[in-house]
Amino acid sequence: MLTLAGIPIGNGEDAQPRLLAAIEEAPLIAAEDTRRLRRFTERMGIRPGGEAGARIVSYYDANEARRSEELLAELRAGRDVLLVTDAGMPGVSDPGYRLVAACAEAGVRVTAIPGPSAVTTALVLSGLPTDRFCFEGFPPRKGQDRAFGELAAERRTLVFFESPHRLAGTLAAMARAFGGDRRAAVCRELTKTYEEVRRGTLADLAEWAQGGVKGEITVVVGGAPQRREALGADDLVAAVAELEARGVPRKQAVQEAARELGVPKREVYAAVHGI
Repeated sequence: MLTLAGIPIGNGEDAQPRLLAAIEEAPLIAAEDTRRLRRFTERMGIRPGGEAGARIVSYYDANEARRSEELLAELRAGRDVLLVTDAGMPGVSDPGYRLVAACAEAGVRVTAIPGPSAVTTALVLSGLPTDRFCFEGFPPRKGQDRAFGELAAERRTLVFFESPHRLAGTLAAMARAFGGDRRAAVCRELTKTYEEVRRGTLADLAEWAQGGVKGEITVVVGGAPQRREALGADDLVAAVAELEARGVPRKQAVQEAARELGVPKREVYAAVHGI
């Protein structure tokens, strides 16, 4: 049987007893980085494979295709395999998909030990809608304007991974494609000592990221607002006036009305000020 095991994304105390027991009992472990697995088990005070010791092999992007064949052969021979990545669930922007697909085709049983995921952790911390979302992985290195342009009308909340040195450029590209007023959150070093969740508009976050950001990054972007048809200047003015009557300052009222009505902030501003 192949077991996919979720490794904590930062705080080792998130490791559940079932995960630790599986590592101690596994005869064969496929790890994205064998050194990081050994450091993790040392921190947890456990030994892979217990007294007998586990055979540990690497399983990462460069050798995934070849290693999947080798691991499938082990599984067909009746040996259990435990698959882990550096952090999070195997197969989610990490190696694992090829082996699971091969097992499914070969009729080999696959199960999972659920664990923390940066995707869902960032989503619930973002303050953005969680009822419907999609995970887009790492944005492309080239052609971001076109890639994000294709997602501009996506109504679901979007979740991305990104490297710290590319974050500022990616946020700027998102602001161009989605609009600088689109709400978003940058989640950094989740569950670790210096965890930080920065919320704001894409324009504001892109400017903030120019100063440099460190750590592992997950970006959450609000979905496209539902655009209401046939909204005139009077409708925009009325929406702002309603918010102001509830005590919302005008600048904030303009921003909230634009977001709620699904129109650019500049259109609401122009209507309110008669421009």
